[in-house]
Amino acid sequence: MDNRLLPIGLLVLSNIFMTFAWYGHLKSLRESPLWIVILISWGIAFFEYCLQVPGNRIGASYFSVAQLKILQEIITMVVFAVFAVAYLKVPITRNYLYASACMVMAAYFIFRDPTSAP
Repeated sequence: MDNRLLPIGLLVLSNIFMTFAWYGHLKSLRESPLWIVILISWGIAFFEYCLQVPGNRIGASYFSVAQLKILQEIITMVVFAVFAVAYLKVPITRNYLYASACMVMAAYFIFRDPTSAP
């Protein structure tokens, strides 16, 4: 297995937790008091950080900080799109696709210079 896939996998998993912590309550805890929602979100976010911190630490051995950030943003957009459609039942709009295309271009520019990685 390519060791560069480990931090990407950890960042994908952390992003799933983050998306539920940030947006899951919009469907499942809509009637709950805000303080309960905050505590539940913090509990979920704990597991996000348990994956995100090692993902970035390991990833820093293979990617520059800028590359890690762009990877994270692309992962966020993909995870959020799946979450929005599957869980929140919100359609993906044309503007979301345009924004995603901009992120793909950002990835192209940040990864095209091989000297930018550690």
